[in-house]
Amino acid sequence: MASEVLLWQALNQAMDVEMEADDSVFTFGEDVALYGGSYRVTENLYAKYGEWRVRDTPISEGSFTGLGVGAAMIGLRPVVEIMTVNFALLALDAIINMAAKIPFMSGGQFPMPLVVRMPGGVAKQLAAQHSQRLEHTLMNVPGLRIATPATPQDAWWQLRQAIQSNEPIILLEHELLYFSKGKLDTAMEAIPMHRAVVRREGRDLTLISYSRTSLLAWQAADRLAAEGIEAEVIDLRGLSPIDWDTCAASLGKTHRLLVVEEDCGFAGAGAEIAATLAERCFYDLDAPVRRHAGLDIPTPYNGTLEAASIPTVSSIMAAARQLALEGVDA
Repeated sequence: MASEVLLWQALNQAMDVEMEADDSVFTFGEDVALYGGSYRVTENLYAKYGEWRVRDTPISEGSFTGLGVGAAMIGLRPVVEIMTVNFALLALDAIINMAAKIPFMSGGQFPMPLVVRMPGGVAKQLAAQHSQRLEHTLMNVPGLRIATPATPQDAWWQLRQAIQSNEPIILLEHELLYFSKGKLDTAMEAIPMHRAVVRREGRDLTLISYSRTSLLAWQAADRLAAEGIEAEVIDLRGLSPIDWDTCAASLGKTHRLLVVEEDCGFAGAGAEIAATLAERCFYDLDAPVRRHAGLDIPTPYNGTLEAASIPTVSSIMAAARQLALEGVDA
């Protein structure tokens, strides 16, 4: 039976289920224990499982993420919470030089059942140093898997799948989605962690996105339908690996592609998506692949400027209209 829950509640329930089922699962990070997590994801877990399995750490991301790597190497299943993706810059040595490479360098002798959760994205006037999107950095690291849940159902599925995996997995969670509500059916069979989903069927163009912008693209497509433009919306659900087959199947039908992302356009996830699909689906395309992304500037603190620096429903609609008409005779 499906119920309406907030995304943070879905993550919290997923953590609870996995911790109850497997004593090797534990979580740690800044304020995850007594406070219950900055976004409530670990709420009540400290009271239920105690300080050995739900641990507050010092403000030292490099140290406690490295501790997670070591714990994973000896057979535990750590879930590291980095308070914000911006602080992950201090943990990149542990993530990139250790977690991503040890299974390969050891010839598989050391699996890496490590989950690193990172809240991120542009939230509400958190300024440049707390509004970064680091998917471009993490995608460029062979050995890492990246999941981007945008709905409570995906958050439930993907966190549980990540904890059960023997590979290092990054969960990029958007800060503005924690208190978004959606359906959660805990009995529904999970789809593969990195399987893209078609959120909306369409015939005129394809919108490919991930995380919060996939939901904005969905809203934009619903409004465009009133204008006679039927856009298909694909939520990638993950950035490494990417489900190219679902994307290509959509382009075989719509023949036009708009990639939407909150990250900056230059050398970002959208650039890889556009390049790969332009190569793979060149003869299916009736117009050049277009990208609609955040501006290549540090995120402004001013609320009006902040909103103008990233895609919105209105700006996605405008970009989609232009693409839908491109190459069409008047």
